[in-house]
Amino acid sequence: MFGLRPLQETREHTQSFYAATANTPTAYPALTDDRRADIVVVGGGFSGVNTALELAERGFDVALVEANRIGWGASGRNGGQIIGGIGHTPERFKKSIGADGIRAIHRMGIEAREVIRQRVERYAIQCDLKWGYCDVALKPRHMKQFAQWQAFEQAIGNPHPYTLLDREQLKTYVNSDRYLGGLHNTANGHLHPLNLCIGEAQALAGLGASIYEQSRVVTIEQGSTPVVRTEAGSISANTVILAGNAYMGGLVPKLSQRVLPSASSVIATSPLSSELANALLPGDVAVCDPRTALDYFRLSADRRLLFGGLSNYTGLEPKNLKEVMHKKMTHVFPELDSTDVDYAWSGWIGIGINRMPQLGQLSDNIHYIQAYSGHGVAPTHMMAKLTAEKIAGESSRFQAMANIPHLAFPGGPLMGRLLLAVGMSYYKALDYL
Repeated sequence: MFGLRPLQETREHTQSFYAATANTPTAYPALTDDRRADIVVVGGGFSGVNTALELAERGFDVALVEANRIGWGASGRNGGQIIGGIGHTPERFKKSIGADGIRAIHRMGIEAREVIRQRVERYAIQCDLKWGYCDVALKPRHMKQFAQWQAFEQAIGNPHPYTLLDREQLKTYVNSDRYLGGLHNTANGHLHPLNLCIGEAQALAGLGASIYEQSRVVTIEQGSTPVVRTEAGSISANTVILAGNAYMGGLVPKLSQRVLPSASSVIATSPLSSELANALLPGDVAVCDPRTALDYFRLSADRRLLFGGLSNYTGLEPKNLKEVMHKKMTHVFPELDSTDVDYAWSGWIGIGINRMPQLGQLSDNIHYIQAYSGHGVAPTHMMAKLTAEKIAGESSRFQAMANIPHLAFPGGPLMGRLLLAVGMSYYKALDYL
């Protein structure tokens, strides 16, 4: 077992591979005066930047405020995997959203990846975007689940084929003896998430929007013209959008009670030789296994293996993070036993009780987006689009998501962590069966 410690945070980026290889360090000004905008967005991650961008594209005067740096939180720290789908099994909420709502959410899960594709193409964002993905099986029952998943994707009209692979076929994509087989698709992919977020913010600024970094919001005054106040300035607007997710803190208690910050960690090795990189991941795909405490990994553009996982509900990281993650990595690829780890970092993901993204309204003019439960690169872009549609007067798709009920964690964060830890332990036990 390993000891835990709080995440070592500053107002600059964590010391990740992504921060070290960012195309352009951002240096937007801090908000130091009082100003007016049509819309103010709180949070400079994928949800906030893309909602602001969608609205700026529609002609709104938008201001975005970020407590630290663009992409500072989960949007700039995650595994960089583009995965379709919106949350987990929307069929559970048929009474609230109806059959039409379920169908709409499945279509959103397909569209979400296309939003990223279009963003990158339209604004020429350099973020190492590649398509190709393998889910990998550790047990025979996983292969049965993959066969059901393959049929499901066909049934909902996904135009990309999903292909079942046996053990030997999988090795043409993922060359590890750990796996029994897999499910390959070209609908999903991988990229450099921080460079995507920075590029989207540059597109936003190019449309005339105002971006403020190092501007932590301290209070929100509700009313007919709400006011967002930071440590040194304020913005009054017709509409406010709250998109801080796991990093909102206690700014809005109603929202913080519905999302639990959970820690997840990633390492990046030193660059591999082209021969070794091709031997390990000949398909250059992103990879994920189906366990509760899953492993996920891929190659970077400079041939590092980025290996992530170790999700836990304490909100803490191991004190010996590099060693713990290196050991997990070598279970998959023993060939990397002597390979150095150049970067190791952790961050928070926002977990909701029902594992569906949360979006809705606190009032007529205050919207919120949060809780992707570790599955956010593509869904953030879709939830941003829905929120912009709603503000622009197109509310049907937004309402399908907003009608899903979300409960607060009973007993506050401490009890919430305990309950989720018990639940995770149960599902981990099932993983071993």
